[in-house]
Amino acid sequence: MKITAVETIRLDRYRQQLWLRVHTDEGLIGLGETCIGPLAVEAHVHETIAPHLIGKDPLEIDKHSRTLYDLFVGYAGTGAETRGNSAVNIALWDIAGQASGQPIYNLLGGASRENIRIYNTCAGYEYGRGNRGALLASDRASTGDRGLPGAVAPGPYEDLQAAIDHPAELAESLLDQGITGMKIWPFDEYAAATGGQYLSAGDLRAGANKLAAIRDAVGSKMDIMLEMHAVWHLPMALRIARATEEFEPFWFEDAIKADNMKAAAAFAAATRVPTAMGETLAGRWAFADLIEARAAQVIMFDIGWVGGLSEAKKIATLAETHHLPIAPHDCTGPVILTASAHLSINVPNALVQETVRAYYTGWYTEVVTALPHIADGLITPPSAPGLGVALQPDVTTRADASVRITSAGDL
Repeated sequence: MKITAVETIRLDRYRQQLWLRVHTDEGLIGLGETCIGPLAVEAHVHETIAPHLIGKDPLEIDKHSRTLYDLFVGYAGTGAETRGNSAVNIALWDIAGQASGQPIYNLLGGASRENIRIYNTCAGYEYGRGNRGALLASDRASTGDRGLPGAVAPGPYEDLQAAIDHPAELAESLLDQGITGMKIWPFDEYAAATGGQYLSAGDLRAGANKLAAIRDAVGSKMDIMLEMHAVWHLPMALRIARATEEFEPFWFEDAIKADNMKAAAAFAAATRVPTAMGETLAGRWAFADLIEARAAQVIMFDIGWVGGLSEAKKIATLAETHHLPIAPHDCTGPVILTASAHLSINVPNALVQETVRAYYTGWYTEVVTALPHIADGLITPPSAPGLGVALQPDVTTRADASVRITSAGDL
């Protein structure tokens, strides 16, 4: 079997996304995905990745991963090259599963469990779907962001708005669906004014009151993941930690930027709450540094940014040797959610899988033919060969679609 073409698809409606398909001479098509900066990723795919892959055996997954890693300068980070390589890697695993007639989790080593617990990241339908190319992390919970309904007709799961206005009712709604974990970011809106340098006592209390309201309403039934989006400098991150520890957060996520492991480790050492980090890192080498610094107790990565399924599996095994769990990220797209579900079912040290109910009941269904099964707070990956999902047939013919294909004749 040989690769004959590499195709990329962008949709104006979801302009943060890039979907990728790898075509073969046996008719098998592998699907991949990544998120953020799709035009830059698309350029790398067609300029560098496609010329390497076309004419090659798609089943030589590790060989291609290493070669593509060696082809770009820098070797670290989640830039366009890594995101493109990640999407391709997912697509090659999809082909391998289809060729063998097995779901990806079987190719990774088989199921360690039938399903895994989910938590809900409390984003709304338009979160991450807006028209701005450059997004301000520090206003993710404000009207300046892409997450609140605004002029868009609201849906039943406007969870970002609910997290701001009615966190207790939101927690009760999630528990009614069997979802026992929720991720919120009640402090982000206060970071923009000072670049994360200062947080007033009043704003600190206002943010902490969101956690208090959840605890008052549902007690310990709900795990609260406190997302900090790396918008704070270390002193204010520590201040937030001290103010919220009494509410027993499940973890503090990305308390500061992952660009200084000593600073991240200082935060982790100063709180009794577990810290989660890694979403913005790529490659096992960066994660080795993260783990060795003791900067995180929960290892998080996005399969579409970290280097793909191959790299994610290696990082999970690395974390396991240090008795640390993984928690795959998904606030990105349906293919990443599906790939993450396959990995979470396979690796023994998977803790919980991130989901966004506004996404998997909303726009995800417009793009792909199937999704993992989610019910009663649990997720199960498709059992069909490969990923078990494909793009909806009309995606490439939509009026807002941009499709680019590189084949042997273009080289």
